[in-house]
Amino acid sequence: MVDTNDFYVRYYVGHNGKFGHEFLEFEFRPDGKLRYANNSNYKNDTMIRKEVYVSQSMMQELKRIISDSQILKEDDSKWPEPDRVGRQELEIVLGDEHISFTTSKIGSLVDVQNSQDAEGLRVFYYLIQDLKCLVFSLISLHFKIKPI
Repeated sequence: MVDTNDFYVRYYVGHNGKFGHEFLEFEFRPDGKLRYANNSNYKNDTMIRKEVYVSQSMMQELKRIISDSQILKEDDSKWPEPDRVGRQELEIVLGDEHISFTTSKIGSLVDVQNSQDAEGLRVFYYLIQDLKCLVFSLISLHFKIKPI
């Protein structure tokens, strides 16, 4: 597999709306640091920021998920442009490859199916679902306050 120093992932989804700039962002750095931020002003909510280091085996699994998704073969030129509804950004560095995708927020698979590049956007959609699930699990497990 690829050397850890040649690996980086960042995801952002957000919009400017009635409650200001609301967003979710996370990144995995080459040294294993996971940074997470969630900003919502709904009902005067505050920004949530968390940082945690993950193991090398977790980083290897993240690389596997990204490699298996085939996202590095995709091209976002026919994906919907960011609009007033919001934007998503995904940046990945994996070895010699460096990709950066930008598209609008995806509400459901119907949005994916109606796009000009439904197959490519589907790969993106499912990878993002997997990455968000992984990050939410890592953050909630690490910062669990009450024992189960």
